[in-house]
Parts: sequence; C-alpha cells; structure tokens
Amino acid sequence: MVLVWIVLCCVLIGVELHHMAFFAMFGAAGAAAAAFVAMVAPSHVLVQAFVAVGVATAGVVFVRPQISQTFAKRGPGVAVGGVHGGLIGARGLTVDEVKLDASGHVRLLGETWLAVTADGSLIPPSTAVIVTNVTGTTLTVRAAVEDWELLT
Repeated sequence: MVLVWIVLCCVLIGVELHHMAFFAMFGAAGAAAAAFVAMVAPSHVLVQAFVAVGVATAGVVFVRPQISQTFAKRGPGVAVGGVHGGLIGARGLTVDEVKLDASGHVRLLGETWLAVTADGSLIPPSTAVIVTNVTGTTLTVRAAVEDWELLT
C-alpha cells in the first residue's frame, strides 16, 4: 500500500505543477502522510485513508488561504497574466533608444525584449514605457506618463 500512496503523491504533484491551483499539492501531502502511516501500520488502510484526507483537508483549510494571499499581494505596477496578450499594459524600462525600426530594447519582467514605438517617436534610454501590442517577440511600447521610480 505504501507504493500506491507514493504513486498517488507523485501524480498529484504533477497535477499541481500543471494547474498551480494549490489543491492537488495538499492531496499529495496527504498521500505522503498516508504512505508514512502505511510503513508504520501496513494493515490499517482505513487509518491511512483518514490521515490522507485529514492532512489534505487541513492544508486546504489552513495553509492554502495563506499561500493564495501571499501570491495575490502585488507591488506597484501591473500583474501580468498569460504569455503574450498578458503583456499588454505591462510596464517596462527602455534599455537603449527605442524607435520605429525595432532596434531598441525594453527590460520587462526581468527579461530584455525587442521593442518598437507605438507612434513612431523616439524613446530615450531609461524611460518608463507601457506595452501596447505584442507581435511575435517584439513589443510595441509608448512612453509612460508616470515616473519610473514610483513603479519600482
């Protein structure tokens, strides 16, 4: 029965890594606890099941809200969801001069992206910008009105 609980634990960890909803992880913790009980008391399957359900329930009720609250806290700026479409509205900082010809770069979310200006104007280095469109891996940006120091 130990092997069954360990396999269930691994499957639930895989589900959690795929969905990141913080439910399956607590099921995995319950399965791991049940595997430990199965090593100590292999014939007490009902006790193993109660331990699995109890640990999973305690995690969802007491720990998950804390984790969710921590992830929900945001600093100033825009929280970015998704990959490309979610970048629209995100704020970045120009690394070098950004023009219409895609020779400029913007630092956004810890990465450097190719960038062009939305209106064809020239945006100097170290200027706060807002992403207005994404084409492939090139950002279309406009200068932000807000001061960058307020965003960092």
